[in-house]
Amino acid sequence: MHLKFSQDLESLLARLATQPLTLEDVLAQTSERGFSLAIGLMVLPFLLPVPPGLTGVCGSACFLLAVQMALGKRLPWLPKKVIQFQFPRTFILQLLKKLQQVTRLLEKFVRPRLLWIAQSPRIWRCNGLCMAWLTVLLMLPIPLTNPIPTLGILLLAIATIEDDGLLMCVSYGLTAAITLFFVVLTYTLFQAPNWLPSLL
Repeated sequence: MHLKFSQDLESLLARLATQPLTLEDVLAQTSERGFSLAIGLMVLPFLLPVPPGLTGVCGSACFLLAVQMALGKRLPWLPKKVIQFQFPRTFILQLLKKLQQVTRLLEKFVRPRLLWIAQSPRIWRCNGLCMAWLTVLLMLPIPLTNPIPTLGILLLAIATIEDDGLLMCVSYGLTAAITLFFVVLTYTLFQAPNWLPSLL
């Protein structure tokens, strides 16, 4: 089965071969799927060393789109300055090609199922809320933690695009686990100054 996500990526790669790629291009790719496609694309750079200036744009755009989903919006909107941001061509080309390899693996087990969950308007809002929360965790100034919430956001984005209710349920469990991890990590970091004297 050829995922909708893969088809969207192939289309973006074809566009990138002839002209620069902007967020406007990504959102114009689909209507409702544009939310999850753009969010997935926005968080991907957090898996790799990010060029200067890309982190703030990607993080804020991802958060704004996820909040709109949580509010029940079906057509994505971003400020003009953000939507006209051009991705560095070499970086995004490398990123999209690597993502294509990942989606080929996902095609083996991601498919439309539990549609009564996947196509529910309440679940649409819940997915947006979870992705907005994970984006907040993603932007916390804690070194080496970016890939953790990024994985949760990517799974939710793909599950939403593919109408995979089972993967959504798995993603909710992962979101809870990621939240618990950050709670424990934050508590540990705050308590570290108190523990250091006794350790030394």
